[in-house]
Amino acid sequence: MDTSSWTTLALGAAGFDAAQWWQLFGHFALLSLLAVGGAMTTAPDMHRYVVHQHGWLTDAQFAASVALAQAAPGPNVLFVAVIGFNVAGLAGALATLTGTLLPSTTLALAIARWGRKNERSRALRAFNTGMAPITIGLLLATGWVLMRPSGGQLAALALAAATVLLMMRTKISPVWLMAGGALVGAAGFV
Repeated sequence: MDTSSWTTLALGAAGFDAAQWWQLFGHFALLSLLAVGGAMTTAPDMHRYVVHQHGWLTDAQFAASVALAQAAPGPNVLFVAVIGFNVAGLAGALATLTGTLLPSTTLALAIARWGRKNERSRALRAFNTGMAPITIGLLLATGWVLMRPSGGQLAALALAAATVLLMMRTKISPVWLMAGGALVGAAGFV
């Protein structure tokens, strides 16, 4: 590889400057603190930020970034690094991943220590119970955003609805539902 290829890999094709990397880091750090239920729940706002607000990625590139990271072995949060890499190369991946992990990890450690000391608190139990519907709503919004590149086809909507119903009413492993969705997609139905 020549020097210009390494520069493109490290800095990304967008030619980001330091201020843009800090903006990317800052936005993902803020989303990290709002990620109730995991980083995937903030994917709709990540999509808004990198696709609609800045135009760094297209709808299809965003969905492909998430799909690629979800297909790879490892933690669920890796999709933010793929998004960052596709936006601004290795520095973008570092900005989005660090921005996502640093604040939420620090906060989770502090709250875990506090929660251990106050585990019998009525307010803490009420808070934990109240967060479940918020998490479900955020995950449904993420599914909606990731389904957009399919053009909102009836088959994609039916598949998503069937998956939600099966998850709610049965004890089928999500792995089988993902495999079924992959087969439906590979067959060209969605």
